[in-house]
Amino acid sequence: MNKQRNKTPLQGITLEQVITSLVEKYGWEALGRRIKIRCFTSDPSIKSSLTFLRKTPWARKKVENLYIATQKRMSKQQAVAVQPTPWGKPDNSLDEKEQK
Repeated sequence: MNKQRNKTPLQGITLEQVITSLVEKYGWEALGRRIKIRCFTSDPSIKSSLTFLRKTPWARKKVENLYIATQKRMSKQQAVAVQPTPWGKPDNSLDEKEQK
């Protein structure tokens, strides 16, 4: 019998990891411009953001959606960066051999 699992993109990822990742990618200022909530624009910190987002479902959803979109964009960029050659080797493997 096949059991189909409902795997969400955020499964196993904490809210703290989501915020930390977004701050590393965009910084507080740009994050505050993308999602206009005070915890990102007025004296931002991970702790204050966690407190606010845990109590405010609509804001948390916006942050989670931005995280998912960012992860999808990054995985697409990585896939494009390592395109296989007609011989089945990624393009970057040629660069590694030249460096040796």
